[in-house]
Amino acid sequence: MATINPYLNFNGNTEQAFLFYKSVFGGEFTMIQRFKEIPDGPDLPADTQDKIMYIGLPIGKTNILMGTDAIESMGQHLREGNNYYISIQADTKEEAQRLYEGLSQGGTIEMELEDTFWGAYFGMFMDQFGIQWMVNYDYPNKEG
Repeated sequence: MATINPYLNFNGNTEQAFLFYKSVFGGEFTMIQRFKEIPDGPDLPADTQDKIMYIGLPIGKTNILMGTDAIESMGQHLREGNNYYISIQADTKEEAQRLYEGLSQGGTIEMELEDTFWGAYFGMFMDQFGIQWMVNYDYPNKEG
C-alpha cells in the first residue's frame, strides 16, 4: 500500500524551515536538491539557483516531511492554503495510475502523471474538494 507524506511549499525559506524542523525532530536529510542542479537550472534567474527544489526529512519510522521553494518566475504563487500537498508514494506504477485517476476525478490537474527527469512517474492535482495531492512512483532503477 502507498505511503502518505506531507509536502510543504515555502516562499524562499525552505532551507531555514527544514533546519528548524531538523532541530526539533532530529535525524538527517534524505536529500537536498537545489534548482541549479535540475536540467533547466542554469537557465533560471540567479536568485533562484540556490533555492531548494526538494528536501526530505524522515519523521518517525516510515514518513518523510518534504518541501520545496515556490518560485514565482516559474509561475508558482503561494498563498495560505496552497502551501502544502499530501504526497502519495505508490508501491507500483499501476497503483500510482489508479490513485491519480481516482483522486483527480472532478478536480484540477496541475501536472499530468508522467515520467520525470528524477526517475519517477509523477503527477500533481487538486481534488474536487480543494485538497492538493502529489502521486509518485520511483522506478527501481531510477529510469523510466
